[in-house]
Amino acid sequence: MIMKSYKRALTIAGSDPSGGAGLQADLKTFSALGCYGMSAVVAVVDENTVGVTGVHPVPAEFVVGQIRSVLDDIGTDAVKIGMLHSSELIRAVKETLGSYRIGNTVLDPVMVATSGDPLLCDDAAATLRDELIPSVRVITPNIPEAEILLGRKIESQDELPDAARELSFGRRVSVLLKAGHLHDEQLTDILYDAETDTLLSLRSARLATRNTHGTGCTLSSALAAYLAHGLPLDEAAVRAKEYISQAIAAGARYDIGHGHGPVHHFFGFWE
Repeated sequence: MIMKSYKRALTIAGSDPSGGAGLQADLKTFSALGCYGMSAVVAVVDENTVGVTGVHPVPAEFVVGQIRSVLDDIGTDAVKIGMLHSSELIRAVKETLGSYRIGNTVLDPVMVATSGDPLLCDDAAATLRDELIPSVRVITPNIPEAEILLGRKIESQDELPDAARELSFGRRVSVLLKAGHLHDEQLTDILYDAETDTLLSLRSARLATRNTHGTGCTLSSALAAYLAHGLPLDEAAVRAKEYISQAIAAGARYDIGHGHGPVHHFFGFWE
């Protein structure tokens, strides 16, 4: 009998006990998009749809052990990196992944939760920007994260193409810059593909919903999943945008939690 092979995706992220964000959202997304999902837990986060109460970091050496256990045994076709709370952890993850031949690494530079609670130590933003970002294939910042990385405000949709190019740090990394924190009725995310030096606009209508918990995690893990399937970066970004838009629309019809509820990761399978 000829054995089949899975498309594999590894998330390196924090745990959300409420299931809407973090590695739980990543694993749901991987599964919904036909990938075998694996995880390395970097922190246990005490949070729900209302907010973050606390973060309990996993020691960096234990995170490294999880990553090596997965990659030495199973391997992966793509890696999604989420919340890395400290400079020590950022450097450990970068060094560990650098010893493996992984072409598809997606970094969601998580700094602030949907509720507004900070998730990153004060000194770690510079380490993320200067050391980890140049080593990945694509980053997926939202507007507040882009402003921290750039050190300036982004006021309008018209600024996004230049901001995306600037976030590439000299064509070293591709950028999917998300427009959701702006106030336009038509949202236009921008993909700057550093590999081809091209810009792509990804448009969608704004939906009136409070259920946006984990949207950033879900989009970045969808992008990683499509890259694991071998899609070109621009097509993977288009498909990931379509997936998160449909997940938000489907999730908007549900009432769960007392704050920002989750998107519906499995809208294609059940309603």
